[in-house]
Amino acid sequence: MSAPAAVPPGAARPHGSAAPRARRRRLPFSAWHLVLAPLSLGFALPLVWLVLSSVMTNAEINRFPPSLWPAGIDLGGYDYVLGNAMFPRWFANSSVVAVTAVLSNLVLGSLGGYAFARMRFAGSRVLLGLMLATMVIPFQLTMIPTFLVMKNLGLIDTLGALIVPSLVTPFAVFLFRQFFLALPRELEEAAWIDGCSRLRVLYSVVLPLARPALATVAVLTFLTTWNDLTWPLIAINHDTQYTLQLGLTTFQGQHHNRWSAIMAGNVITVLPVLVAFLFAQKTFIQSLTSSGLKG
Repeated sequence: MSAPAAVPPGAARPHGSAAPRARRRRLPFSAWHLVLAPLSLGFALPLVWLVLSSVMTNAEINRFPPSLWPAGIDLGGYDYVLGNAMFPRWFANSSVVAVTAVLSNLVLGSLGGYAFARMRFAGSRVLLGLMLATMVIPFQLTMIPTFLVMKNLGLIDTLGALIVPSLVTPFAVFLFRQFFLALPRELEEAAWIDGCSRLRVLYSVVLPLARPALATVAVLTFLTTWNDLTWPLIAINHDTQYTLQLGLTTFQGQHHNRWSAIMAGNVITVLPVLVAFLFAQKTFIQSLTSSGLKG
């Protein structure tokens, strides 16, 4: 057989020929990056300014027009915050409350989510509906009843008043339920045939596959608990039990003329949340894209 005739450079290619579908891109990256890069820069500017201000002197911060870049790195604000205030104690209090809330939501939330996803019992749908209904109730309506309960338990002005209301949230149970519904039952049935109990199936088979949901619940619970100000302001009276957000609020009111120290305190407050999100970013996005509203 003779080879097919070559198409002249100027002639049109015949219909059905193997014409190249993808043209060479003029840019080495997606065109969307031209839009997303300026937006991301705009969102990052306040954080960058916060970090730069924390290593400036008070004179540089108060200068007009303001300095966009520090003349040198001055850690006086950090020294003042860590040495002359109760920030280490407040940081430890917030860490205890946030870590305890994260661990309890991972354990109790996964148990509740698995029960609603795989077990059928009398009133399960009604109970699920009531639990989801609590997600739309604003905190202002439950604030006083929660305070009275904590008072009767003798937990007011202790870290227990901050931990107990956050032990498990309806959102954690709901997110775990939605993720478990997307998992194939065949994996669990194979474990049951091998003699595993429900708890063994949950912790040996289901949870290792639910890392995106675990990361999402952990990050969101940590973020909510760490940044909470309203409830600690109501339940805590003594400064030794302050969380970092509550302590930072009082610190700003007492040291409004030491802006470098205030900026340093804000950096210390924001840094744990930023680090937690960066480490869990991949699994966090994967969970949001894979956990649909399957009924």
